[in-house]
Amino acid sequence: MPHPLVEQLRFTRKEFQRGLKNLSEADAQKRIGPMNSISWIIAHMAWQEQLYWLTRAQGLMPVPEVREQANGAPASTPTLAHAWKAWKTITAASDPWLDTLTSKQLTKFLTQEDGTPYRESIGSYLLRMRHHYWYHLGESQAIRQMLGHSGLGTFVGDQHGKAAYTPEK
Repeated sequence: MPHPLVEQLRFTRKEFQRGLKNLSEADAQKRIGPMNSISWIIAHMAWQEQLYWLTRAQGLMPVPEVREQANGAPASTPTLAHAWKAWKTITAASDPWLDTLTSKQLTKFLTQEDGTPYRESIGSYLLRMRHHYWYHLGESQAIRQMLGHSGLGTFVGDQHGKAAYTPEK
């Protein structure tokens, strides 16, 4: 069984996908004022998953272009298809490592190439990732509302049925 926080991350990912269903390529690439496009948001979340779970944890970078598209670079509007492909590739590659995490491992720190630990534990990274998804999910829903979309999700989905609180064992 994956750690309960990993299960919560998976639930959050599904809610992220649910909130972006039925999004057209054209709308995904629109920018309203200084806001990023929704396709950028998807690529940005792919970048962070890759950074934490693949690059820092395992020395891997299967989709290097997301770093240039979605991390502090000038505003970009990757295609929706490319953003989702990168996100799905990265999250699928991350899952086997995430499945190995234990409560003890969540208190450990990943280390940089020079041996210096990063400033947050693996558990804090996991919490930050979940919070980051919820932040950008809310942002994307606001963008969709401004674009005139209707029938959007109005609340967190079936958390109790799909990701209920589970005490550590």
